[in-house]
Amino acid sequence: MAEQGLTYASTGVSFSAKEDTLKRLKPHLQSTHRPEVLSEIGNFGGLFALGEYEKPVLVSSTDSVGTKLKVAFMTGRHDTVGFDIVAHCGNDILVQGAEPLFFLDYIGTSKLHPEVIEQIVSGVAEGCREIGCALIGGEIAELSELYTMGEYDLAGTIVGVVEESRLITGSRITPGDGLVALGSIGLHTNGFSLARRIVFEVCGYEVDQYVPELGTTIGSELLAHHKSYVKSVLALRERCNIKGIAHITGGGLSDNIIRILPPNCCAEVRKGTWEIPPIFPFLQERGGVDEAEMYHVFNMGVGMVLVLPSNQIDTAIASLRESGESPFLIGEIIHGEKCVQII
Repeated sequence: MAEQGLTYASTGVSFSAKEDTLKRLKPHLQSTHRPEVLSEIGNFGGLFALGEYEKPVLVSSTDSVGTKLKVAFMTGRHDTVGFDIVAHCGNDILVQGAEPLFFLDYIGTSKLHPEVIEQIVSGVAEGCREIGCALIGGEIAELSELYTMGEYDLAGTIVGVVEESRLITGSRITPGDGLVALGSIGLHTNGFSLARRIVFEVCGYEVDQYVPELGTTIGSELLAHHKSYVKSVLALRERCNIKGIAHITGGGLSDNIIRILPPNCCAEVRKGTWEIPPIFPFLQERGGVDEAEMYHVFNMGVGMVLVLPSNQIDTAIASLRESGESPFLIGEIIHGEKCVQII
């Protein structure tokens, strides 16, 4: 016989907490809206009017922040990971030359804490404003039997658009083209399972411990933003012929640059041609990590690689510096088997 008086709240789901959360989130979402947004917050689906294009191609990407969230749980700081998921997804569609249009997020948690959700979404909204993208909806799921108490998962989907004639696919890459790297801000959102093992288990650091070699606490270093390159690269596209773009995420330089190479093109990357942030040698030394493993797991200071004609390299580097980037000429495309050589 069923117990008397059972309610949804008794199973761990709170409608009142969700209502409080939605009230908190409304101004954050509205702060990102573009004129094309047609829907109100709370609709079943977000509405976005596509502008006038000759042959528009929609470009989308879905991703998560991964185990970087574990550091957010440890520090109690939740605004940075929201920015990270937007930057990561925005960079992914930028690779095809797309302008971001709108973003949808998913937050799953064991118990709904409105103030925590607000921190997360404020970061998402900041990331959207950074790249001119509208946050038009998402999902907040309170799943006490699925998630560990005090933790949450964060994922997101971005949709952008590019004229078919302006798609960047890498198919036009030829031997002699140059490789221009854009500097990263630390780990971005990849390699955190290894980084956390080194920092918290091997070294035994506390999350708020100051590390002189890094000039900050280990928690602040690990939570450094995943840098967004959207504005800088879209501006560069108006001045230069960008033949290919690789977002350097999991798999490092080798696994990501090869994804954009056509047949008979090998990317030759020369070590020592860009600045490597202190976090990488710190992790390598403390963890006794082999150099090849470092380059395969981490971005090693390169967040994005652009492939451009050799006669446009100087113009591109100057333009990127004007946009506040740290660009480096790190190699070139040579004739050979499709591969990436880090020499």
